[in-house]
Amino acid sequence: MKRLEGQAPVRYARILGVGAYRPERSVDNAEVCALINSSDAWVQSRSGIRTRRFAGPHETLEMMAATAAGKALAAAGIEPADVDCVLVSTISHLRQLPGMAPDLAVRIGAGGAGAFDISAACAGGCYGLALADSMVRGGNARHVVVVGAERMRDIIDAEDRSLAFLFADGAAAWVVGPSDEPGIGPVAWGSDGEALDALTMTRTWGEFRDDPELPSPVLYMDGRRVFRWTAGEIAKVCHTALEKAGVTAADLGAFIPHQANLRITEVLAHDLRLPEHVAVADDVVTSGNTSSASVPLAMEALLASGRASSGDLALLAGFGAGLAYAAQVVVLP
Repeated sequence: MKRLEGQAPVRYARILGVGAYRPERSVDNAEVCALINSSDAWVQSRSGIRTRRFAGPHETLEMMAATAAGKALAAAGIEPADVDCVLVSTISHLRQLPGMAPDLAVRIGAGGAGAFDISAACAGGCYGLALADSMVRGGNARHVVVVGAERMRDIIDAEDRSLAFLFADGAAAWVVGPSDEPGIGPVAWGSDGEALDALTMTRTWGEFRDDPELPSPVLYMDGRRVFRWTAGEIAKVCHTALEKAGVTAADLGAFIPHQANLRITEVLAHDLRLPEHVAVADDVVTSGNTSSASVPLAMEALLASGRASSGDLALLAGFGAGLAYAAQVVVLP
């Protein structure tokens, strides 16, 4: 019997470059609170957020994603023609079909590359990174662009006091390619489908279609339930990722969790017993919660500020709707 030809796998992969796009308009708590009968002090006490970015009409998902991906490619020194696959993680792309990734591939000059979307919400960046790592090491792609892009204001109720102050817009990208040394550790991931209703949409599009007098679907979150779940579970996942990578918290240069809420980040950092030298990402303070874009955005911010450096080990952790979660240790580009 004729045997199949195998792919040519490589041993290791790593992040070669990171790029980000932050919308032009920075919005303070006073503006948000005018719609939710709240105050700057209340928002900061519950989330740590002082400002966030809102995209303007010209700052479409596609535009933000393409800009971030272009910056990541430039940082990696990779030509668009050398991109084999484009992955886009988003939950705010309002056109269900086709996906955003094929459009993005054309926009960045990588038309013809494999391209598909990921729907893993706030864990999407880490999910995309794990997929890209497997693609490169398995020989199915040499260079993969992973993008997280969100216009969260398009899918929330601006008058919802429980979450309108949290969410924001933005995009960030990684380029993943082959490496002579390990650059992306094994992923620790999973989901808790028993808690789907903790973070979901208020109704389905089918329900809205059948009764158009209903309000259109928007994001719903049981904040206390999500906080308790995160505080109880994500530190365990992070420990598993460290063990899989064969490192300890003392070996890290940075901890970059999903920028959901500064209070959650502080709880996780405490539970992980991070040494003082570990830089803890706090991009949520000025960028808000950007769902699937938040982990790569926070990585870009740490590197740009000099609080973390190329070659440092960083523990990434994403968690959100599903309730899906993922963590891995990476070498910073």
